[in-house]
This record gives sequence, C-alpha cells and structure tokens, in this order.
Amino acid sequence: MANVLTTLRLLLVLPFAVSMARGACADAAIAGALLIAAIVTDLLDGMVARRRGTATAAGGAFDHAADFLFVVGGLAGAAYRGAFPWIFPVLVTAAFLQYVIDSYWIDRRRALRPSRLGRYNGILYFAPLGGDILVRLGAGPLRPVVTAVVWLLVASTALSMLERLRASWSAREELPRRSPQEEQADGRVEQDEEVVLDESERRHLRRPLGKEQDPQHDRH
Repeated sequence: MANVLTTLRLLLVLPFAVSMARGACADAAIAGALLIAAIVTDLLDGMVARRRGTATAAGGAFDHAADFLFVVGGLAGAAYRGAFPWIFPVLVTAAFLQYVIDSYWIDRRRALRPSRLGRYNGILYFAPLGGDILVRLGAGPLRPVVTAVVWLLVASTALSMLERLRASWSAREELPRRSPQEEQADGRVEQDEEVVLDESERRHLRRPLGKEQDPQHDRH
C-alpha cells in the first residue's frame, strides 16, 4: 500500500511540472491541487509502511526518489517561467545525486545515508513551490518572501553538499590505521627473520662437502 501511494506521487510529477511552467491562474490552481496531493501521499506512505511493518530500505529509496522528481520537476517548471533561478533546480539535482552516490557507492551502504540539514532542506523545498502558487493566485506581496526563501535554500543546499563531502572525507580518514608501534614491531620481526635466514645460509656453506651423507651409505 505504501508503494502504491508513492507511485501515485510519481505519476503527479509531469502534470505538476507542466502546471508550474504555465502562468495562467487556472494552471496555478491545478498546481496547488497537485502539490497538496503530493504532500498528503508523502505523509501517508511512511505512516502506512511503519504501521504495517513493511518499511524497507528499497521503499525508502523509492520514496526519496519520488520526492526528488516531484520537487525538481516543479522547480524546473517555475524556473522555465522565470519565477526561480535555474541554479535552484540544478543544485537540488546535484545534491540528490551526491546523496545517492555517497550512500551506495562511496560508503557501500544498503540504504541512503541521511543528514540533518539535507532532511530539513527536503522538507523546505515544498515552501517556495507553494509560495509561488499563492503568488500566481493573487498573493502578489508574497513574491519578495518567496524569492528570499529560494536563495536561502540555494545557500543551504550548497552547504549541505559541502557538509556531506566533509563527512565522507572524515570517515575515510578515520579508517583503522596501523600504529607506529605496530609498524616498528613488524619491522623488527622482519629483521629477525632475515638474521635467521642469513645464519642458516652461513652454516650450510660451512658444512664440509666430504661429510655429506650418501643416501646409499645410510641404508647399510
């Protein structure tokens, strides 16, 4: 059931992007209805999965992907119309790709690795979409507020990407390393082995050739 709700949200991506790209008041009303439907399905699919005990890493990834496509589709539509700067949907796309690559390929995890700032950003991305719809429906004075929110989210998205990059780098730096004492101990062992081998070779060379036992002689 949870995946059905997520699929419904996924089916809203294209009509939402188109309605956000058009400037007519009727298109704004359609975009508002689609945005509400997406938010409702987003809230319900997680609740259903938890109550039925069907929450999985794959289901979580599907949910995040549907959210990303819905949001970035709406942001791209608004940017096409000139309401948002193009850097906004581009940065959101880059942040999501980093999220996936960092979790599955760099950290080798079986589930997406969330971050607090990234989570907040994901929730707040719906705010400028709703604000733009209200402006198109007649709430013109909200336009400066929506623009300020957009640029704040641009900055926070870039910051979350830097934070994730720093966290990944720190994790690699904290991998278990051999201490200097262990390296010195290994070096002493290798030196002792070389001394033993050298001593064995010298003893072998000092053995008189005439005293080597003849296998045939040992039988008598």
